[in-house]
Amino acid sequence: MLMRKKEVSILLVDDDDDILFSAKIILKKYFTKIITTNNPKTIINHLNTQTIDVAVLDMNYRIGFEDGKEGLYWLKQIKDISPETTVILMTAFGSVNLAVDAIKKGATDFILKPWTSEKLYTIVNAGVELSRSKRKNKQLETIQNQENKDFHKQTKHIIGNSQAMNVALSLMQKVAPTDATILVLGENGTGKYVFAKEIHLQSSRKNNPFIHVDLGALNENLFESELFGYAKGAFTDAKKDTLGRFELAKGGTIFLDEIGNLPLHLQSKLLTVIQNLKITRLGEAIERPIDTRIICATNANIHKMVENQEFRQDLLYRINTIEIPLPALRERDNDVILLASHFLNTLTSKYSKSISSITKGAINALKAYHWPGNIRELEHVIERAVIISENTELDIEDLHFSAPKFNQTKAISLNIEDTEKLLIQNALSKYQGNISKAAKALGLTRAALYRRLEKYKL
Repeated sequence: MLMRKKEVSILLVDDDDDILFSAKIILKKYFTKIITTNNPKTIINHLNTQTIDVAVLDMNYRIGFEDGKEGLYWLKQIKDISPETTVILMTAFGSVNLAVDAIKKGATDFILKPWTSEKLYTIVNAGVELSRSKRKNKQLETIQNQENKDFHKQTKHIIGNSQAMNVALSLMQKVAPTDATILVLGENGTGKYVFAKEIHLQSSRKNNPFIHVDLGALNENLFESELFGYAKGAFTDAKKDTLGRFELAKGGTIFLDEIGNLPLHLQSKLLTVIQNLKITRLGEAIERPIDTRIICATNANIHKMVENQEFRQDLLYRINTIEIPLPALRERDNDVILLASHFLNTLTSKYSKSISSITKGAINALKAYHWPGNIRELEHVIERAVIISENTELDIEDLHFSAPKFNQTKAISLNIEDTEKLLIQNALSKYQGNISKAAKALGLTRAALYRRLEKYKL
């Protein structure tokens, strides 16, 4: 069975064509692209026209000069142009001092001529893995920076002026500059991720990674390898040492979403990490310190879970130095209209539609609906409406959301106004905000229903 070659580019630079030929014959068995040159002046052109994963570089090119200065010069050129390229220096004249100097200036390794086939392959292969790791980290950093820029462009990514929302925002602004562990509580769709990201961006860690981990979607068998990383050979597919999410979040923030879904036996492992601020990669016995802020979130009643012994109390103490409860959309007064208008502006631009406003009827329907999916559901409703509407404003007919199930056994206040308000809300929900149908069901005229909507601020 033939070994599958690694899809990488190796640049061999030496003034001896025989050395280049021998090295190419050995390495082309394992790697897809081997480039050779006997002139170091061509190095820059190679770096500028293609991705070079590993450069194997001779240290001496002029007859009679064996001080390695040329090798060190070209080492610097390579590192300046392509920092992710792994550089391995090669010479027939071994010198400990020269080797140390080369390593200090950015070389990864140092190989002496004559080398064996096994030695050359081993060193180059290690260089390939290092280069891949650097490029992956660079890619993650680029993605993270772009996400931060995109997030900042949304100048109103936290919208609302209701009292409940202002309380949450005030608390966030107080704790964001600290390194306190934070637990964000709220129903699905209330904006827990947005709050966690905003806390990160308002902290001193904002220029470092923000790593989001959805514990609810994480396979139990992958918990340790994903969060703590693993060593080469730790399991069948562990081909190389791999960083976990905690290490990827170095200097930044790790957001552990849906922590209430974490089974008890995994909660103890997470507790140990948070207490000691150290992780141990799967397959290793080395403890590695971590430097990351921890923000957690859940839609579960986590305090009730502690009472039921479904969540560890000691872990709760560790993750909720500060709790930020996010209100449901139905508890946020008129914020639903502010959010709907924001989504309308964003989505009309996205889909190139000319929809400038929302009719009063549609506004009343949006305010009357109970929003079980909260902000996420509201965005979905507005997006669908923008796509299907053929008018210049959104009307009730454009809105399609699930009518809530009315609980007939729900306790109703004996206060007449409270009862009337509840009946109106349920009628509007049942008929998806259609004023005419709701009014007919309630035995009212449209004008009478509008007066009551104004009275109850619905």
